[in-house]
Amino acid sequence: MALASLAVLLILAGYAALCALSPFAPCRTCAGTGIRTTRRTVKACRRCRGQRYRLRLGRRLLNTGRDVQHAGTRPHRPTTRP
Repeated sequence: MALASLAVLLILAGYAALCALSPFAPCRTCAGTGIRTTRRTVKACRRCRGQRYRLRLGRRLLNTGRDVQHAGTRPHRPTTRP
């Protein structure tokens, strides 16, 4: 049981490091080309909007958590007494 827990923690730590070092991944829908071909038309990929890369899920969670924390904290005001 402890070995399984350690393995899960190592995998999560590895994914967190991957998201920190490389926040973008190739789009799976268009295989990183940025375009989708349907029958006779060529369109920009809807998932990545033609930019060929998408933000990883872990990085999106990290950004959301950071925004929520930033919005929920009060600004630091130094206390100075005259």
